[in-house]
Order: sequence, then structure tokens, then C-alpha cells
Amino acid sequence: MSGVAGKVCAITGASSGIGEAIALELAGRGAAVVLGARRTDRLQGLATRIADAGGRVAIEPVDVTRRVDLDRLVGAAVEQFGRLDVLVSNAGIARTGPVDELDVDGWDAMIDVNLRGVLHGIAAALPIFRRQGRGHLVSIISTSGLKIVPTQAVYAGTKNAVRTLLEALRQESTDGVLRTTSISPGFVRTELLDHVNDPDVREQGQRRMAEIGIGADAVARAVAFAIEQPHDVEIGDITIRPTVQN
Repeated sequence: MSGVAGKVCAITGASSGIGEAIALELAGRGAAVVLGARRTDRLQGLATRIADAGGRVAIEPVDVTRRVDLDRLVGAAVEQFGRLDVLVSNAGIARTGPVDELDVDGWDAMIDVNLRGVLHGIAAALPIFRRQGRGHLVSIISTSGLKIVPTQAVYAGTKNAVRTLLEALRQESTDGVLRTTSISPGFVRTELLDHVNDPDVREQGQRRMAEIGIGADAVARAVAFAIEQPHDVEIGDITIRPTVQN
């Protein structure tokens, strides 16, 4: 199956920002979407918008640090729509700051959400993909892993760990069943930096995001582009950033 219409796509971190934009883009192109996030009130509002526009949608409360939640998310896709074609691992957090601050709790949180959350999704989806004979893993990473800068050491480390993971999985999966896609956005106007602990780092990042950030819909279109290819075509990596970002 090529194109987006008719596919069943589960999305983590779907309640806002890039995840919300992906949900709207894919549903608008005819996919059934299963939305997972912790903020179920916002998920419900998004689901209502999609359903009112004629889309097919389901929601599940999901904390990606809990493996059982990912099992439930992909299970809901199969139960309600008969299959799962794509899992978009979008949930992520940024607790940026100098390593000298020794924000060990922040480090643990980024590892749990940004890396372990992706692993939980793979563990839940891969058996379904194998049983179906095909499936697609899409992970939202970051240009922070491509250009290393101060205050982002651990954040970039978690993102590059996912990049390495997907490349190894790709090499292990050349039997034609699995496609993997890593998408690395640059500055995008989202809530990602709202919870950075250091107020100076947070303010600097938010100001830069407001100055040059692109809309989350740009990333959503990149996701759709990767998904819509025929199954024998794999878009392995996409980097998408503002034209003026250095």
C-alpha cells in the first residue's frame, strides 16, 4: 500500500506541537490515527476536531516511560482499525543545561522519555509488523544530535542514541518487512523548551524559536512524505530546519 489514505498510524506525544500537527496531516490525508499522550483532555479536543472533519480517530492515555501504555496504544490500533501500519515515536522532552549543573533527575527523565520511550514503542509494534508482513517506524529526533552545542549534551545524546538504534534496526531488517525513518527537525515553534529548568537557557531558546522557528506542519508534511512512499522505498533520514538556522 502506497500513499497515506487507508493506513493506520499511531502517534505518541500527540496532544500538542509536532505530534498534533502529524495527527492532523495524516488524518487529513485519509489515515486512521490512534493518538497517545498523557494530557487526555487535549487529546480529546484534537480527536473531536479530526472526527468533525470526517476523520477516523481513537485516543489512548500514554506515558511512553511505561511499556504497558505502548502495548495498549498499538493494541488499540489493531482492535479498532484491524492493523497498525505506522508507529510515529514523537514524544520527547528537553531538560537542557550545562553538564556541570548535575541535573541527574533531568538526565534520567530524558533517557526515559526520549530513548526508553522509543524502545517501548518498538517492543510493542515490531511483533505486529512481523505478523502482518510489513510496518513502518518513524521517530522524531532532532538536529541537536547533528550539531552539538553547549547545554544540550544529554539531550543530544538521547537523540543520537535513537538515531543509532534505528540504523542498526534497519540493517537487521532487510527482509522487506520493516521500514525505518528518522526525522530531525531544527527550530520548530512548539512547547518543547517550556520546561527547561535554567531560566536563562529557557528564555534564550524560546526567543530563538520565536525568531526563526518554522511551523510544526512542516515536520508533519515530512512525515507524510516518508509514509506515502511505496513499501519497497525507504526514506531513511530527513533533516528539516529553518532556512536561516546555522
